[in-house]
Amino acid sequence: MKKLLISTALATLMSTAFAATMSTSAFAAKIGVSIVNFDNNFQTLLMHGMQDRAKEKGAGIQVEDAQNDVAKQLDQVKNFIASGVDAIIVTLVDTNASKTISEEAAKAGIPLVFVNLEPSDMKNLPEKQVYVGSNETESGTLEAFEVCKLLRAKGKSAGATAYIVMGSLVHQAALQRTKDVEQVFATDMCNFIKITDKQSSEWARDNAQNLMTNWLTAGPAPDAVIANNDESAIGAILALKANGVDMKNVVVGGIDATQDGLQSMKAGDLAVTVFQNAKGQGGGGVDAALALAKGEKVDRVVYVPFELVTPANAADYLSKN
Repeated sequence: MKKLLISTALATLMSTAFAATMSTSAFAAKIGVSIVNFDNNFQTLLMHGMQDRAKEKGAGIQVEDAQNDVAKQLDQVKNFIASGVDAIIVTLVDTNASKTISEEAAKAGIPLVFVNLEPSDMKNLPEKQVYVGSNETESGTLEAFEVCKLLRAKGKSAGATAYIVMGSLVHQAALQRTKDVEQVFATDMCNFIKITDKQSSEWARDNAQNLMTNWLTAGPAPDAVIANNDESAIGAILALKANGVDMKNVVVGGIDATQDGLQSMKAGDLAVTVFQNAKGQGGGGVDAALALAKGEKVDRVVYVPFELVTPANAADYLSKN
């Protein structure tokens, strides 16, 4: 009887130890991450959100810089697969490259999470593949309506001109945000605003500054500048100020509510931005990756809401991104 009791106790102990080992193994899952470009302010915030959540969850994380190179990003994904990661997270260099990346991960049976930038085939993602980001129809719409309201308040309802500074033309976010603005400006409330031109800055401050400088060389200062992101808005502001334009006469909008964007708002230059929760998206991407790696079910699309930011509530967002 003693031998039986000892054997039973030993078996229970071994079972408990095995379960703990399995738990630790799942807890220490390894995630491979390919980020569009470390030089991009918001992408860096996303990366920090991922790293913080991975540390919190006890997961290993390897982050690579795709440097805006589609081929490099695909190679990074292939290398993650070869190294046997438990899940992969990607912020896409090119929305249209998502299908190839999706196929590679599906063939290997490794969970894949697209974060921030929507894959082109989001409705047809295979099992164990999801998107975590924000609904872009909200971002440009919130920005454009606020710009419209501010121009009306300035007495511009009889007619106003505007430039749109777009992000990368291979990103769904840039195309959707621009479409949002155009749709808002076509409404009865806002159709007094005429878009003089729209061009891409590739999300970059320097490019936006050069673009705005060229526009100012070709014609008068606009009544508004609507940028697809804060970095581009800041670039446009730098060009306007360098050309002696009084910022009180121009309404500039951005998206992301980055620290630099909020400081520009505090200085009285940026009139409106839209908070995009980098920590929420980055952390949510890691949560989804870990859940998929454990075989758990995750909604195919996980949205993190956008929020309008103006000088009236900007202080509430200073520590969020």
